[in-house]
Amino acid sequence: MSDNPSVTPMMQQYLDMKEHYKDCILFFRLGDFYEMFNEDAVKASKELEIALTGRDCGLGERAPMCGVPYHAADTYISKLIEKGYKVAICEQTEDPAMAKGIVKREVIKIVTPGTVTDNSVLDEKKNNYIACISRTGSYYGFAAADVLTGEFLATSVTYGSAEERLLNEIAKYMPSEIVIPYGMADTGLTGMIKSRIGSYISYMDDNAFESEKASNTLKEFFGPQVESFEPDLALYAISAAGALITYISAAQKTTLGHFSAVKGYKIEDYMVLDQTARRNLELTETLRDRRRKGSLLGVADRSVTSMGGRLIRKWIEEPLLDIEAINSRLDSVAELKEKYMLRMEIREILRKIYDMERLSGRISLGSAQCRDLISLRISAGQLPFLKELLRGCSSGMLFDIYNSFDALEDIYELINSAINDDPPLSLKDGGIIKEGYSEEADRLRAAGTEGKNWIAAMETAEKDRTGIRNLKVGFNKVFGYYIEVTRSHLDLVPENYIRKQTLANCERYITDELKKIEDTVLHAEEKLAALEYELFLEVRQKIADAAVRIKNSAFMVAVTDAVASLAELADREDYRRPDVNDGSLIKIIEGRHPVVEKNIGYGSFVPNDTLLDNDENRFLIITGPNMAGKSTYMRQTALIVIMAQMGSFVPAAEAVIGVADRIFTRVGASDDLSSGQSTFMVEMSEVASIINNATPKSLLILDEIGRGTSTFDGLSIAWAVTEFISSRDKIGCRTLFATHYHELTELEGKLSGVKNYCITVEEKDDGIVFLRKIIRGGADESYGIQVAKLAGIPSPVTERAHEILKILEDADVSKRFSRIRRGAKNVDGQVDIFAFMNTVNSGSEVLEELKNIDIRNITPVDALNILYSLQKKAKKGI
Repeated sequence: MSDNPSVTPMMQQYLDMKEHYKDCILFFRLGDFYEMFNEDAVKASKELEIALTGRDCGLGERAPMCGVPYHAADTYISKLIEKGYKVAICEQTEDPAMAKGIVKREVIKIVTPGTVTDNSVLDEKKNNYIACISRTGSYYGFAAADVLTGEFLATSVTYGSAEERLLNEIAKYMPSEIVIPYGMADTGLTGMIKSRIGSYISYMDDNAFESEKASNTLKEFFGPQVESFEPDLALYAISAAGALITYISAAQKTTLGHFSAVKGYKIEDYMVLDQTARRNLELTETLRDRRRKGSLLGVADRSVTSMGGRLIRKWIEEPLLDIEAINSRLDSVAELKEKYMLRMEIREILRKIYDMERLSGRISLGSAQCRDLISLRISAGQLPFLKELLRGCSSGMLFDIYNSFDALEDIYELINSAINDDPPLSLKDGGIIKEGYSEEADRLRAAGTEGKNWIAAMETAEKDRTGIRNLKVGFNKVFGYYIEVTRSHLDLVPENYIRKQTLANCERYITDELKKIEDTVLHAEEKLAALEYELFLEVRQKIADAAVRIKNSAFMVAVTDAVASLAELADREDYRRPDVNDGSLIKIIEGRHPVVEKNIGYGSFVPNDTLLDNDENRFLIITGPNMAGKSTYMRQTALIVIMAQMGSFVPAAEAVIGVADRIFTRVGASDDLSSGQSTFMVEMSEVASIINNATPKSLLILDEIGRGTSTFDGLSIAWAVTEFISSRDKIGCRTLFATHYHELTELEGKLSGVKNYCITVEEKDDGIVFLRKIIRGGADESYGIQVAKLAGIPSPVTERAHEILKILEDADVSKRFSRIRRGAKNVDGQVDIFAFMNTVNSGSEVLEELKNIDIRNITPVDALNILYSLQKKAKKGI
């Protein structure tokens, strides 16, 4: 930006800086405040609820201005980040007292939703991811990182519906911020990210995403290990990863030593759960109010460290497919479940360990304070005890942790010897470094407390050396310390005395030794504070150099905590170990919904069995009234499969789980107003996604299909979907389908693998009682009016509903359709609709007689007799 001669030098410096950070609110350091000007000031004053003032800056009008104290800046920055802003922190980089002209300033850090490191903003048991997307043709690269923990992942999305698969992958990480190239700014994908994910979107120049540039960026940062990416990951994943590391480095403006590697992975390495399934199954938050309590995570997470809590969440979000890896986790959980006292001791040690992952990140980023180091010291002090406890473990995962565990004894000793146990909050006020760590610091510290003794000792020594008995050492603010000698003893003054002042009765002198003592005594506190700050930075850097070691030890602590958490869950809630294998059988005996059971209390939940496979029990049609428990039953089956594949014991008396590569859900629906889709359109979109992406190893949860349109349209769609999914030639996967279309129960015996189940209901004079038990067979009725009564619909409405129901039943609509069902034939896995129509046209005697009446040659009496006969037959349903 060109200089404006009318603008003050300070404002010109601000405007020049702002030109480079147009998308940020610029915190501009002026003395003890961070000031904001112009549009930034107007925005910040409103969002932070602080006064908006003005400043004369050489312009025609006063520039809008607001400010916050520098010592409270973190609080205000956090508020702006939570409201979706970026903040650039512009700091004074030279001492104002030493500056010639305008004080030098530069932006030292950019804080964004994905790079914030303030604890007050972050959820301690949830990673704060920043993601990046690159695009090459119709394929995408995706990278995600946690700036504090140093986790860094990348993958490619190269087949199928790439855009939808990318959105589902983003939904798994739910990043706070997503970085995309400017070339993608106006695409439909960006709109879907905003509406479906809600992440803050930042933009970068497209050239940062060019594969060669991104590859060079990663090689410079990580070294040649980047080349270990699998070939099908390399091109697209590296573009996203390289751009992301460029963005993070530019924001942090410091080394990222805790970023030790970038892990390439395939989406197919884990069970695929799309955003709909994650939401409907309430894996990490509830559907209604998005709270952790009431979700699977809220029940399953019994961790006692932040690191363990984040890992449990990750295991829920990414159920495994590898049988060996699943059973390795289960073995470790089983061991700690059985060894109660060992588990209690481990958890007691873990409770004393702070968030080592994030502490290591703050240390590497240069933002760690003294108390962060004390927290790390306390944590490191517990590691030898934890390692000793793990010595007795024999399961593979825990045994491997013991053998490779770095207890960080040197880190503990460094912090313990250097940093005071109760250091101050400020880094520049002294009181940080322990006695004995630095000789120079000890000398300065002694000077501050023993300075008077040093002066007295020197006075005595000079009297003895010179023989001047009335010699004294004095002090004033003009000359500092001096040696005073009366005129009667001037002949005894040594040559090394330097005359400083002549008075009527005496002379005042100084010596080099006296000036050194003076300098030490008078500036000891100031020098000590500066030295302690330098020593602290040295200690912090030594720890930062060990960031990768700390990160590895933190991960082992997290795994230990996660395993102990699942063992605690299994023991306290009476969960059993599942038999997880690569077959198709899902056999659950007395399964329970983990969340519902927890809410209503152990022993109150009615358990149910489930039998699914890819053979004769692959498509279960479940009927029964609303509120009876169909949805709960289906969800519990899906949750038990997820828990088993994450390596957890499950809420069942017995469980055999054939691994599912994907779980799809079609549960309920509501209008998607943001994208202009009706309830029915949302429902059909979900069904389309299932049909297009399900495999024979998938598990489908379908709770009503076709309810958003007319009865026969809906029934036809539900019928056709049943035929398609149950067919081995099409999909043939394991499916639970709850429906109110009782006509579908006729498909058992006509379509291979289809079985009917229903929820038991007990009828009483005043209504119905839900028994919550799943049994074989179809439901006789929907009990809709009874359920309406239970829900509180007034009696006049339900009584009128009964009257209307009787009229409709008398109209014989359903009986007529039952004849259609009885006439059904199975042709290549589908019902022969033409046979149905022939049945309708030929199966009714009344219809046939009406067709054959010769109305031109019939008497009135005959007509009356025929009408009477037809009426009788119609009443009998012939």
